[in-house]
Parts: sequence; structure tokens; C-alpha cells
Amino acid sequence: MANRSAKTGPDQDESTPRKKSKGTSVVVWILMAMLVLGLGGFGITNFGGGVSSIGKVGEREIEVNDYARALQQQINALSAQFGTNLTLQQAQSLGLDQQVRQQLIDTAALDNETDRIGISAGDERIAIEITSSSAFSGPTGKFDRDAYRFTLQNNRLTEAQYENKMREDLSRALLQGAVTGGFTAPTALTNTLYDYISERRGISLLRLTAADLTSEIPDPTEEELTAYYNDNIAEFTAPEARRITYAALMPEAISDKMALDEDALKTLYDQRIAEFVQPERRLVERLVYPNEDAANAAKALLGAGTSFETLVADRGVSLTDIDLGDQAEADLGAAGPAIFALTEPGVVGPFASDLGPALFRMNGVLAAQNTSFEDARTDLAAEQAADAARRAISDQIESIDDRLASGATLEDLAKETDMSLAQIDFSAQSSEGMAAYPTFRTAAEAAATGDFPEVIQTDDGGIFALRLDEIIPPTPIPFDQVRDAVDASWRAKTTNAALTDLANSIKTQIEDGAALGGFGITEVIPDLTRSSTVEGAPASLVSDLFKMDINQVRVEEDGTFIALVQLQTITPAAPTGDDADALKGAISAQVEQAIAQDAFTLFTNALTQEAGISLNTTAINAVHAQFQ
Repeated sequence: MANRSAKTGPDQDESTPRKKSKGTSVVVWILMAMLVLGLGGFGITNFGGGVSSIGKVGEREIEVNDYARALQQQINALSAQFGTNLTLQQAQSLGLDQQVRQQLIDTAALDNETDRIGISAGDERIAIEITSSSAFSGPTGKFDRDAYRFTLQNNRLTEAQYENKMREDLSRALLQGAVTGGFTAPTALTNTLYDYISERRGISLLRLTAADLTSEIPDPTEEELTAYYNDNIAEFTAPEARRITYAALMPEAISDKMALDEDALKTLYDQRIAEFVQPERRLVERLVYPNEDAANAAKALLGAGTSFETLVADRGVSLTDIDLGDQAEADLGAAGPAIFALTEPGVVGPFASDLGPALFRMNGVLAAQNTSFEDARTDLAAEQAADAARRAISDQIESIDDRLASGATLEDLAKETDMSLAQIDFSAQSSEGMAAYPTFRTAAEAAATGDFPEVIQTDDGGIFALRLDEIIPPTPIPFDQVRDAVDASWRAKTTNAALTDLANSIKTQIEDGAALGGFGITEVIPDLTRSSTVEGAPASLVSDLFKMDINQVRVEEDGTFIALVQLQTITPAAPTGDDADALKGAISAQVEQAIAQDAFTLFTNALTQEAGISLNTTAINAVHAQFQ
């Protein structure tokens, strides 16, 4: 390994205990992974003309290769996130290149500062990190110098270059730790956030529907419908569409032509016998407890009249979380015999489970299933035919591609092959037929006039090729074609207006002393927090109720949702208790992390401004040119 004498700052000494060695080690592993695995991802070695950097911060240069590799890595990561390969132009439109340059500028500013104040990791520390890395392990699982040298060579790095970069990364980590360490969340801020999060409110809710109106909405006249159609023409306008002609061949189109192999069908039946021959089963839910005492206490509550649903809610889970689905007796372990002894729904236990003591609720009995080969043959034959059709279609892809390359049109394919020809006015709202296939949608959206048709496969083994004929601008749909839709929209809007008037009338009466419950069946919903949701209600309802005073009533509207909500209770956050302490601790940790990050950002910005930045636009453009 390359040698370099260690530099130490006033408080940096190899004999000094490293209080943050664990955190620093994590940083080092991440940095090593980035260096070893990421540096080989871009094939730029130089840009000619003696250009080696895209700029500098203070005395620290930002190398062109570092910028190229970092930009490539970010484009790759974003491409994986989007599920498609992004071009440099697309990345630039998202500001990705600017983000990468800013990250490198920040790094250079920190490196410049570590040089200035004399912070550096020593050779002993570098040796420890390298020899403990699994990336450089040999057959014995220990550090192997040949593996070390070979890995660096594959990534176009010398030992000196790699060790120097690691030294710089560790130095930056030391500087960052010094800046971000020691922050404490202000108690007043923690308590304020805790009170805000934990405050609960109880409401009464009266939902209004058309049934609450005292009189029916009269039928609209033709003149009213026509006027409504004209006034809301955007609602009855077809969106921009892409007229697509396509030739397609799907497995179901030829599956009935496929020859069946009876022996293969019987073999398939035998291989999947567990699907066709099943023992008696039970629909089961399992509610797990931390220990036997807690499970027995829950069983006692159940015997005293507490519902199983209440026990589930008390554990902080939902019925979906504890649903085991249909289970055979052997699948249920110690609880199996008791559960299968039940002839009707009930709860048994507690019994041991792989997650701890648990109560089991049996919700239904599924009789044993014994499907003979003759009964299963129809389904198995359909599967075999579909599989054979997919293989037959796959065998035709090359031939069809050759036809297209030779100048065949989609119409020719429909005449000369099993493919069928069709046309669709495709838009973002299209979801029927071929538009239901993601690959078709992607191809239809990307098609341009004059594009060369190519064979594309669907997820279920079908194929298609398409052509963009024209783009149809947004067009109003004639009234006679959408009359029913106009009528329905008019009725919905008129009904909502009447319900809004009714809601405002009720609100006035309540403010004059009437009770909300006197106007219909109300829902009493206690203990709502700011993160709660009310089924069927807009999110604005919860945010609005935290702006209300006791007994205040509001009309809540969102589309077809029209309701009156009255605030009944305000429950402040519990000042003490285990839950309160745990939540305050979590809030405090987040606050400290946010403060530390803000401080580090300000520190880095200050270093950058003090050291000065200069960027070489020509070098940056040269890097970008490599992505074209």
C-alpha cells in the first residue's frame, strides 16, 4: 500500500480514543462501496487538451472524471427509479447535473478546509479499513493483496489513488462529525411539537345525502340540459387522442388451434396434485401476545364480554394484519386440534406459535377438496393450449420482424400472418382492449409519425406492432352522444347545491341553539389526531377541525361529500408517561438531526464562499458531450 505520513490537527492523534468509531466505520464502508463499485461505471479517462478539472474551490480541484462518474451514477440511479433509461437532456431538465456539481463543490470545499487546518487519517487507520473490507477478501475470507490489486486495476485505480481518496473521505467524515456533533434539541421546541402531534379532538359528524332533501330534484328540461352542456363543454370534450393502427397476435387468438398432449396433461395434474386434492381447512386469525400472562388476561377479557375486535384494536393491529387465511390442521401447530374441533366460528387459546402465545379465531370451515383429473382436465388443457400458443407466437417474432424490415405494412401482416388489424384512438384515459397492456400504452405514447413499426411483446406472451396515423386534437362530443352523461352531471351538481343550502341552514339553526343530533343520525368520532383519517371524508375535514373551537360547527364540502362537523372535545397531550417519553425522545432525535444537517449545510456554504469557486464551462461541456 502507498505510504504517507499522517497529519494530525490539534486534537487528532492516533493514540486518542475514537469515541465515534462505529459511526465513522459505517461511513467508511459506504464510501468504500462507492469507490470500488462506482468508479468503474464510466469509461472516461481524459478529455484531451490538458483539461483535468471542471473547476476548483480554494486550492482543491474538481476532476473531470469525478464529475463524469458522479453524473453517470446519478443518471443510472434515476433511470432505475423511473424504469427507463434517461438521456442527459432529460437529466438536465430535472436539474440533476446542477445537483451533482453542487455535491462535488461541497466535497471540494470540505477537502480544502481539511487541508487548511491539517486534518487527516493516518496510515494505520487506512490499513485497518482496507484489510477489513470484504471487497478485498481472498478464498480464506481474509484480506488478500492480489484481490486488492486486481479490484483496483479493474476500476482503473492505483493503490495510491484509492488510498488517497479513502484518506480524504475519512478526513471529511472527521470534519463533518466535529461540526454536526453535540447538538441538543431545545426542550421548548420538543414539547411544542409533542403537544401539536399528540393533541386529540372529538367530533360529531352529520353526513348529508339526497335522501335528506325535503323535496326531489325536478327533471331538467332539454333547454336546461343544452345550456348546461354548453356551459360545461370541457367536461364533455374528448381529450387529445393518438389514432393508432396496430396488428396484434394474442395467445387466446390461436390457443384453440394448439394440439393437446394427454400424457402431458396427466403429468401436470400429478405435479400439481396439492391444488386439486386438499384436506379440510379453516379460515383462521391469530392474535399474538408478548407473553403467556398477557394472552391469558386477554382470554379472560374475552370471556367477560370484550369483543375479539376490541382485543385486536388494543394490540394496535388490524384484522387484516392477523389474518392467516385458510389453514390445514398441520399448519397450525399446537393450536391445530382445538381449532379443528370447532364446528362453528369461535376463539381458542392461548396456544404457542412461532411468534409467541396467541389467541386463534376460527371464522369458517372449508370442506375437503378432491378434484379428479377428468374434472380438472378442462382448466389444465386451457393452460397447456395457452402455453403452446405463447411459444408459437414467440417462434414467429423473428419472421415478422424480417417482414417489417423488408417493407411490409401492418396491413400486409394481417393478410399474411395470424395477426389481426385494428385501430384505436388512444389517450391517457384509454384502458380497454390493447390499451390495457402497459407495453402497448408505452409504445403508443412514444410513437411518432413515420416511425418504423417493430414487434413488441406483451406480458402474457402476445405481440403487436403499431403505427401512429394522426394526432386528433381535443374535440367536443356531440350532445346527442353524451346526453345521459349531461343529465347525470346536471342532477349531481343540482343535488349538491341543494345539499349545500340545507347544510348552511342547519348550521344557522345549530348556532341559534339547536342540537346537531336533531337533524339526523350523527357519528361520534373521539380521539382524532392530526394524522387521523375519517372514512369517506376529505383530508381537509381533519385539518379544519384543529382550527375550531369547542361546539363550533362547520360545513365540509368536497365533491359529493357534504357534511356538518361539530367539535365536541379537545384533549391535550398527556404530559408524562412511557408513551409520552418515547414520542418526545423520537421528536428530539429528529430535531437534533435536522439542526445538525442545517448547521453542516451552513458550514459548507460558508467554506465555499470563503474559499471561492471557479468553474470551467468548457470542461463541463466536454463531459456532457461524452453522454451524447
